[in-house]
Amino acid sequence: MMMPVAIWLILLRYLPMGGAIIAFQDYRPFPANPTLLNNILNSRFVGLENFRFIFATDRAWIMIRNTLLYNAVFIVLTTTVSIAVAICLSEIRIKFFAKLYQTLLFYPFFISWVVAGYFVFAFLDPTFGLLSDVRNWYLDPTGWPVILTSANLWKNLGFNTVIYLAAITSINRDMYEAAALDGASKWKQVWVITIPTIKPMIIILFILAVGRIFNADFGLFWNIPQNMGPLQSVTEVIDTYVFRVMQANIAGAMGMATAAGLFQNVVGFICIMGANAIVRKLDKENALF
Repeated sequence: MMMPVAIWLILLRYLPMGGAIIAFQDYRPFPANPTLLNNILNSRFVGLENFRFIFATDRAWIMIRNTLLYNAVFIVLTTTVSIAVAICLSEIRIKFFAKLYQTLLFYPFFISWVVAGYFVFAFLDPTFGLLSDVRNWYLDPTGWPVILTSANLWKNLGFNTVIYLAAITSINRDMYEAAALDGASKWKQVWVITIPTIKPMIIILFILAVGRIFNADFGLFWNIPQNMGPLQSVTEVIDTYVFRVMQANIAGAMGMATAAGLFQNVVGFICIMGANAIVRKLDKENALF
């Protein structure tokens, strides 16, 4: 039963790790034999040179700052709101409405950022948008942190809510009935029963989210702002910057992009280990490992 999953992991997760060597090469395709293996074997080794482009550019501080701050806000806001919504949904006793609300919340998760970008554009288009009389949103970066945060919450809220809701529904209802008999209000039941019971799930999802704090959602930051230059001070993240380098077809761009991906994953691994170490120190039983 585990064989299909093991094969999938090996082929799509572990085998491609060998390509990380491109991060240390001046990777170039060779027309005579443009296979990946031949290109890797014949490309010049440049050490850490490809990693310099992330930090040497004048946009380094902007894209790293945006990546970290947006992800920090996304983690805190999505976690908080998802738990609150899951608790509210768990209190709905009519199954039809409970399923309806779950479906409505979960549906945006399946919509691509390309489609979502056109939804946002329908509101903010400076000529025909519903909010075009307020300001030219695509020239003014002021409101975009709120717009991007709201778009991320709208798309990912349902998925996280379903996870927390599943954890809440597994709680024995007798605990709530006993608490109610002792005079505990609904809020008291949430703080004394619900939150402590789902705390392991909250910690696991939090640690995994921290591991991707250096990885931005490319679709969100590229399609929602419609790739507008005036907005790059608040929309440029590591992933969009690397994509611009690839678009410009700069010599050695493949090695630079690979270096950026390797850097993000190494930092993410360090963040996961650090977050897990902190959790183990504070609450060893709820640590991820």
